[in-house]
Amino acid sequence: MALARFKDLCIDAVDADHLGGFWAAGLGLRPDERLGPTHLIGPTEQHGLWVNTVPEPKSVKHRVHLDVHARSVEEYQRLGATVLDADSFRWTVMADPEGGEFCAFVRDEVPDYRLYEIGVDAVDSSATAQWWGKVLDAPVVHDERGFSSVHAIEGAPFESLDFVPVPEPKTAKNRIHWDVDTFDLGALVAAGASVVRPSGDDIAWTVLADPEGNEFCAFTG
Repeated sequence: MALARFKDLCIDAVDADHLGGFWAAGLGLRPDERLGPTHLIGPTEQHGLWVNTVPEPKSVKHRVHLDVHARSVEEYQRLGATVLDADSFRWTVMADPEGGEFCAFVRDEVPDYRLYEIGVDAVDSSATAQWWGKVLDAPVVHDERGFSSVHAIEGAPFESLDFVPVPEPKTAKNRIHWDVDTFDLGALVAAGASVVRPSGDDIAWTVLADPEGNEFCAFTG
């Protein structure tokens, strides 16, 4: 049984309105009529993307990044993205207007919602994927490159969470994270999550971290 269910995504930004506008067009979402481009919405709650204002600019490579379906690299350049690496992989590594890395997979046909998968750097990619597979009650697939992917996540409008092996540990707060709904916060902690910030008067959710230190927010009820 799942300990949690995927809820939505969050991205930190110095200029939340500007970055929200970029990702609205880049993912095929629309701004919330009340909150504008800081809350992007789609067909379901799980398509939602919150763009949160933070004072600090990006300082290290994203350990969590988005992979998108693209008609062309140029369409994202026109939105304000830059190309970081067009030659090393079968996809193109790009940066959004605040320098956040993402990967563009060019297709002949693309869906209305452009998020393909979410990539996560991990020192122990296999163990971290297994942990999230247990939390979300979803199957995990390992490949010869050391990549481990969590597939068929209930409610998630993207293909998979892909955990990519890297040698360096996490050193800064992730600027992209996902939220989950849970009926049992204690079960998440017992399974290996750590409490980063408890819920209280200022926030109605609990900030947790997985065993590699990746932050995520848990909503109860």
